[in-house]
Amino acid sequence: MTRLIDSPNAHLIADGNQYAPSLWSYQRRETIPVQIGDLYMGSDFPIRIQSMTTVDTMDTQGSIEQCIRMIDAGCELVRITAPSVKEAQNLENIRNGLRARGYHTPLVADIHFTPNAAELAARIVEKVRINPGNYADKKRFETIDYTDVSYQAELDRIRDKFLPLVKICKEYGTAMRIGTNHGSLSDRILSRYGDTPLGMVESALEFLRICEDEQYSNIVLSMKSSNTQVMVEAYRLLSKKLADGGFKAYPMHLGVTEAGEGEDGRIKSAVGIGTLLEDGLGDTIRVSLTEDPEFEIPVAQELVHRYEFRSAQSTPIEPVTIEKPYVSPINPFAHERRQTHEVANFGGHQVPRVIADFSQMPRIQMDDLKAIGHFYLPEPDKWAMNDLGADYIFTGKHAIDFMLPNGLKQIVNAAFWDGNAHVFPFFTWEEWCDAGNKHADLNFVLVEAEDITSISLSNNSNVILVIQSSNVHQMAALRRGFFALNQQNIQIPVVLKMAYPNVDENQLQLFAPTDAGGLLIDGFGDGIMLSMPYMQDKNALLNATAFGILQASRVRISKTEYISCPSCGRTLFDLQETTAKIRQVTDHLKGIKIGIMGCIVNGPGEMADADYGYVGIGKDKIALYKGQEVVKKSVPADSAVDELIALIKENGDWREPSINE
Repeated sequence: MTRLIDSPNAHLIADGNQYAPSLWSYQRRETIPVQIGDLYMGSDFPIRIQSMTTVDTMDTQGSIEQCIRMIDAGCELVRITAPSVKEAQNLENIRNGLRARGYHTPLVADIHFTPNAAELAARIVEKVRINPGNYADKKRFETIDYTDVSYQAELDRIRDKFLPLVKICKEYGTAMRIGTNHGSLSDRILSRYGDTPLGMVESALEFLRICEDEQYSNIVLSMKSSNTQVMVEAYRLLSKKLADGGFKAYPMHLGVTEAGEGEDGRIKSAVGIGTLLEDGLGDTIRVSLTEDPEFEIPVAQELVHRYEFRSAQSTPIEPVTIEKPYVSPINPFAHERRQTHEVANFGGHQVPRVIADFSQMPRIQMDDLKAIGHFYLPEPDKWAMNDLGADYIFTGKHAIDFMLPNGLKQIVNAAFWDGNAHVFPFFTWEEWCDAGNKHADLNFVLVEAEDITSISLSNNSNVILVIQSSNVHQMAALRRGFFALNQQNIQIPVVLKMAYPNVDENQLQLFAPTDAGGLLIDGFGDGIMLSMPYMQDKNALLNATAFGILQASRVRISKTEYISCPSCGRTLFDLQETTAKIRQVTDHLKGIKIGIMGCIVNGPGEMADADYGYVGIGKDKIALYKGQEVVKKSVPADSAVDELIALIKENGDWREPSINE
């Protein structure tokens, strides 16, 4: 008999907000080991890197060759889609072909709607991935009013469908990932729990309870979403509910679904995955980019490599709360912005601001401002600004000998401030305490995060606090600073200042989103200031990264967002080419979210988080969505982009690009 589910109020926090082994030092969450062929996963082993093929699974040779490219790049598990029995059968040919070439990397069958394909694949490959949202349910976007009795009947039905796979996995020693996707929660879960992190967690736990009843525990869990806030909250809640519910400590597979391509995909992946890695959660990761899978591997490796020596390299951080040092003093399972009063255009209901650091440039020219989104147009003699126009420019001790555009304000070191009301001083804490001359409206005061508990702060109406830390584990150090501010009821707006002196461009776009993203997801931060000391030509990179972090963290939307799946063997059109084509004609539509899905598996669900959707439904056939609603069916692929633009225009969301776009 299946155990009854927890009460719908199970998300109420009874034992505090503990979801990680430590909030102050890097410490992997302890898990049970899971065996996947010859590969072991869990806290006693390195964080594993995986990816997914994009070749049609029925293309045996093409699949083998792509698997080899992935493995040679460092992929430790290869996932292959098996949407039907024929693809599941062909996994054996792919597996045999790889073994004949000397490759023994474990294979994972990705299953969604077909239990019989999963049952066959579990006899062939080392691991199967099932999605509880559509393994035993069909999605009709219906709201159903369940009683406890009728809900229990649904659980019994699911058990009957799922139990054969569990028994096969036990018999063959096959591992399983129970992988919840935010975009494909069942109507049953949505009706009971809503479109929430709790619903995602409960969706997996329903299946996990069946496994534990059968004494089967060779299991990995995941909570993936294209919304980084939802994704982080769901994994944290999963960690807590596993511990509170007396479950085994199963390893976690981390990933942001439909992260996209290029710098946006990398930044978004780092915000979601990196935030969790910082707190020791995660035992395997997949970076989902709309690119060939072998290009995902170096990104994943770079994210993971930071934690190989993190414990030894970081300076110990003193807990703010000694009584319960591992309990978060905020609610880590729901995004809520830290309460601040408004100072100029910081804090309160203002979006987080971007400060460009030009302090290393001794002579700043008009053309230099192009890198931060401000363009001087000589012919009309005026300034223009694009969607990534920085709000402030910090020039240190250097003056600017031309008039700045209205959308950009200057900050200088306090020692070089001449009292100009249109320029704002930047103090160290010591300078601020001794200063006689202060700006009447806006002053920036720099403090070390570790010093916040030892200095005397007050709720000044003209101060922006700028916090930094030299700790290798700077996210935790800065977070401690915010916890201390909350304890003291200090509601001054805060700018995150982060410097990366010894990284390259690729590392910056992974490390800065990891460090800042976790804070922003927790509601901390009213501005961001990034720098790469000793490098004067990276202003455009730093500015784009800052805006990208704010967008990926869902705290400031400044450009078109593409929720684009990474492609797989189910994809029904050239995803990379189509994404590039759509981006080319829509990337000026600030604040619009466009979902580009290769197939129907997550398409309808992910449309819930997109304004418009472009979803493959057949060979060269596209369905266009407005939100969750299909508005055009079976559109020929060669005209679908034009039809998408027409749909955006019909709904009043189109505008023509400006000269700077």
